[in-house]
Amino acid sequence: MKMPETVPPLPKAVDRNRNLPGRRAFTWLAQGWRDLWTVPLPSLLYGLGVAVVSIIIVGGLYSIGYDYALFPALAGFLVVGPALAAGLYEKSRRLEAGLPVSLAAMIRPKPGTGQHVLFVGAVLCGLMLLWMRAAVILYALFAGWQPFEGLNHIVPILFSTPTGLALLCVGTVVGALFAAFAFAISVFGVPMVVDKDVDAFTAMGTSISLAWNNLPVMLTWGFIVLVLTVVSLLSGMLGFIITFPLLGHATWHAYQAIKD
Repeated sequence: MKMPETVPPLPKAVDRNRNLPGRRAFTWLAQGWRDLWTVPLPSLLYGLGVAVVSIIIVGGLYSIGYDYALFPALAGFLVVGPALAAGLYEKSRRLEAGLPVSLAAMIRPKPGTGQHVLFVGAVLCGLMLLWMRAAVILYALFAGWQPFEGLNHIVPILFSTPTGLALLCVGTVVGALFAAFAFAISVFGVPMVVDKDVDAFTAMGTSISLAWNNLPVMLTWGFIVLVLTVVSLLSGMLGFIITFPLLGHATWHAYQAIKD
């Protein structure tokens, strides 16, 4: 007698749209501000570390004659920033759980999560390196194979010549694509790895789905991140002492509002 075939159940559709208005992003910012000033020293030291490392990287690139890489490197901060904020997510998680907060606890990953955070960070670093290489290729395509004229000359060229304006527009679009993809895979991917027992691939895929299905509020949040990052860069990186932990803590609350 022929046995009936067993048909596996179809996967259930998951609705990831939380129908949050764009203004909800400012609530996350307020919650992040509260976490920043609750046991503030670890967060401020974390931000200071990011600011110091950023200054060292910029100074190092300039001192070895790689000043042509400064603009893409600074833009690339938007790509790798979410992975650097893992310790800030851990502080917010501890505050919600009523656990003690310390810089050591923020830096030391929760057992079983370190390798997944590192993997997401490696993916983001790879994206940043690709973006920096793409920026060099774009410069060569528009300016030709000629030596980089230095920071004192490149800004006037970008804003006062047709070639410079074209390079600026195309470079902005290409850089935005890299940043958008990095934002989509990491904005909830890294907090999810810190919060749940999931692997990096699952976290990144879920992050993309959550970001895409909550586009209005995520576009607002992305704009806030961009503005505060630009303000910090214009302050000579010192603004990161405040803005980086603020954005890190706020991103945790964004994740809490949108996660499954």
